[in-house]
Amino acid sequence: MVLDGFDLVVLGAIIPTLLKTKELGFDPVGATFAATISLVGVGLGALFIAPLSDKFGRRRLLVACVAWFSIFTLAVVIAPNVAVFSAFRLLAGLGLGACLPVALAYMNDLSPAGSRARATTRTMTGYHVGAVATSLLALALVPNWRAMFIVGGLAGLALVPFLWFKLPESVRARASVPAAEGTANDGGALPASSASSGAHAPSSASSGGKSLGFRALLRKPYPLAAVGIAVASFMGLLLVYGLNTWLPTLMSGAGYSMGSSLTLLFVLNVGAVAGLILAGRLADRHGAKRVVLLWFGLSAVFLAFLSIRMQNELLLDAAVFVTGVFVFSSQVLVYAWVSQLFPRHLAGTALGFSAGVGRVGAILGPAVTGALVAAKAAYPWGFYVFAVAALAAVAALAFVPRAGAQKVPGGDEA
Repeated sequence: MVLDGFDLVVLGAIIPTLLKTKELGFDPVGATFAATISLVGVGLGALFIAPLSDKFGRRRLLVACVAWFSIFTLAVVIAPNVAVFSAFRLLAGLGLGACLPVALAYMNDLSPAGSRARATTRTMTGYHVGAVATSLLALALVPNWRAMFIVGGLAGLALVPFLWFKLPESVRARASVPAAEGTANDGGALPASSASSGAHAPSSASSGGKSLGFRALLRKPYPLAAVGIAVASFMGLLLVYGLNTWLPTLMSGAGYSMGSSLTLLFVLNVGAVAGLILAGRLADRHGAKRVVLLWFGLSAVFLAFLSIRMQNELLLDAAVFVTGVFVFSSQVLVYAWVSQLFPRHLAGTALGFSAGVGRVGAILGPAVTGALVAAKAAYPWGFYVFAVAALAAVAALAFVPRAGAQKVPGGDEA
């Protein structure tokens, strides 16, 4: 997840330098294309690679995807132009896209009853720790942008043997858990038959005869929950990637110095880590739906507030910090709710679907903001677009009823 956080921030940290130097032929259009095509790869990985973990097991797929991402992240260093740079980013995204849903499904397989929201948010702190570390790395290394990708790629390759030798296949830890252990607050019991979903088990055994894949999400009672979650994930990742990709540029356009703009990216992600710790506890105690609705609503308020030019640096830092608290943990709460709404034999598929559709929002966020940057209208209109997206997520989640969620087999009372 730290590597995913690295990928989240790295383009936002280096784009101002590439635009200024025009190295590799970068201009606003090229930068927008590179950011967009990176997320296309991530979305494809989430949609089509992550669901394979329900059939073949979490661990091996996770290790393979980390290795793939790391190799093509290092390859970016030798890119001679924008097109090749973007192609390598696309390929790296295929591996990275599967990592988030597979890692969250893995943690939810192992988490104790009644603690899945906390398991999700704690895992996702790695995402924002990676973003914070990358922000600090950018302050030290930029304008040497190639060094950023060298560090990220080598870190991933160093992680591969650790993952291979230290992580058990998640189903082994669950094989002996009684089917009645689950509760209404943790997503229900793991069916005894689904405990066989190891790396070598056929799909019929891994799900106890239950259907796997996206077709299963089209059958009652899943569709309404799947659509509401997908729309919210779309809006949530639009916010996360739009802000992390373009916040330094937005703030620079508002008149803040480049050093201050990069510092605000750091502050934003520190707020995200704090928000994750708080949100997970509240979601397990009061229900994921209540908390995610509140979080997205407050995100809209604080995003609109950032459109105001602030002369006081302390006030600006505080506003960005609080925005990070709510915006990023809102999206993670969507993933936590997915883990509660769907049974374990569909966890990888449901999380992959949510993350994959969400990545379309991740593509749209940088693309729309990039268009505003090119039109010299990014500040303050970028923040208004983000605020509207947060309100749209509130509307989508409000239409997922409690009664509908309770009928999901193995699901959680939302």
